[in-house]
Amino acid sequence: MKEMILKSTIRVALMDELSETDQALVNSAVEATSRSYAAYSHFHVGAAVLLENGETVLGCNQENVSYPAGICAERSAIYAAGAQYPDTPIKAIAIAARNTEGILQEEPISPCGICRQVIIESETRFHRPIRILLYGTKHIYIIKGIKDLMPLSFTDF
Repeated sequence: MKEMILKSTIRVALMDELSETDQALVNSAVEATSRSYAAYSHFHVGAAVLLENGETVLGCNQENVSYPAGICAERSAIYAAGAQYPDTPIKAIAIAARNTEGILQEEPISPCGICRQVIIESETRFHRPIRILLYGTKHIYIIKGIKDLMPLSFTDF
């Protein structure tokens, strides 16, 4: 038996080190946290998707007392983009969160497993990676594509 080591590359940046486009996308995700309905967890997440055509689509988590009926910010943004621009690939997604006290998270948060799978599907659909920007007040993680978060994911490209 042998051991296999998988590596992921994640860049760490400060807000002012991002391009203007990335700063605007991150700021949109931060703003989207205020649109969240998180009556049960009190954890407000916002996402902003940048499309190939330059449009930005926002999403935020929406909770429900019947937990499976809710939706995460990432999926809400990706599905809204698919509904509004069905043939337009996603270039990037930015994700931000506020904790239970309503304060922006210091450390970036990562998408849940279901959201990761939805990102995989979108990358597979359009045969291109989606840059992922995870916002925290201390720094921002920049990830080239979902394969750096899910290195053994099943895709056809």
